[in-house]
Amino acid sequence: MQNIAIIGGGHAGAQAAASLRADGFDGRLVLVSAENELPYHRPPLSKAFIKGEDDATQELRPALFYEKNGVELLLGRTVEAIDRDAGRLVLDDGELPFDGLVLATGARVRVPPVPGINMANVFLLRTVDDARRLKQRLAEAHDVVVVGGGFIGLELAATARILGKTVTVLEAAPRLMGRVVAPAISAYFLDLHRTLGATVRLETPVASLVGENGAVVAVEAASGERIPADTVIVGVGVVPNIEIAEAAGLHVANGIVVDEAMRTSDPRIVAAGDAVSFHHWALGRPVRLESVQNAVDQAKTASATLLGKAQPYRAVPWFWSDQGDAKLQMVGLSMDADSSVPRGDPASGSFSVFHYQGDRLVAIDSVNRATDHMLGRRWLAAGFSPPREAVADESVDLKTVMPKV
Repeated sequence: MQNIAIIGGGHAGAQAAASLRADGFDGRLVLVSAENELPYHRPPLSKAFIKGEDDATQELRPALFYEKNGVELLLGRTVEAIDRDAGRLVLDDGELPFDGLVLATGARVRVPPVPGINMANVFLLRTVDDARRLKQRLAEAHDVVVVGGGFIGLELAATARILGKTVTVLEAAPRLMGRVVAPAISAYFLDLHRTLGATVRLETPVASLVGENGAVVAVEAASGERIPADTVIVGVGVVPNIEIAEAAGLHVANGIVVDEAMRTSDPRIVAAGDAVSFHHWALGRPVRLESVQNAVDQAKTASATLLGKAQPYRAVPWFWSDQGDAKLQMVGLSMDADSSVPRGDPASGSFSVFHYQGDRLVAIDSVNRATDHMLGRRWLAAGFSPPREAVADESVDLKTVMPKV
């Protein structure tokens, strides 16, 4: 293998470049990114970046890293097609040969089909350019409406409140972050955001955005009520970027479908990150995960596979969200849990919810309780499930319950 190309300059693409060199690939290595920036940390965009004075990104690796490791960066360039027969990428301004390819195409923000969504002062957040525009706007904003009570929406709602803005969060579902966390966690963050001074309305779908002279002035709920807004932030999920893979004839289904070693339906092509659909060993069905951890770990697996060192992907998934002074950490996947055990008192601002399927621990949601989270990562990796009675009893030191091997 002489030429490996990487499509995408996010966490997965940058990690793939680093891993390929670390694993011994010494051929030509080219990373193509539509963004003009060196690959950067994305999580701070909704928090520290918006609040800070500096508009620079937090680079994942400095420019010198790519130079010293012989990674060619084609920034501000797009891949228009994958020509599998010829083994080349068709770029917006040329061609690039490959005999190995990493798809790290990521995802884009979901744009709901709401009238007025394209008006001025309506913002989506995915890239640093999005964040720069939103930061500039928030300096002048007064009435901010956040559409969506998921991670990004709530992080931005907390940031806007810290900046002194009037904030209203509109969530169509009965609770915040309802698809991913336990009801007790949802309730805690509802109280948190209201304590911060935000208005949070559940079961309030949006019907339209109301404008004057091309700029939004209000958000109209399905009930007909109008909430004043000079700035609207939309955070209702993301859509995987699968179009280029699909056009190339690769198997796609809610993501680019890969096997347990991250191979696509073409063994010369691997994929990693938010755009990937893979069969999860614990759930027993395909999933697509959107997290830094998953992107990085899948990129490591994909890189090894390209170099003939394939191993099954078995990384334990974990996620986090910082909202105000609360740190939410999740490990494992709780969607198939049939019971839960609380540990700690939500009123204290530090507690966890342990999720079980039968007697098997499958996930832990933690608020300001890093020890539980780190133990969960170790336990789930080892296949260990702590007894429910030990979890429920705070007098038990959970660090002692796992037998030493």
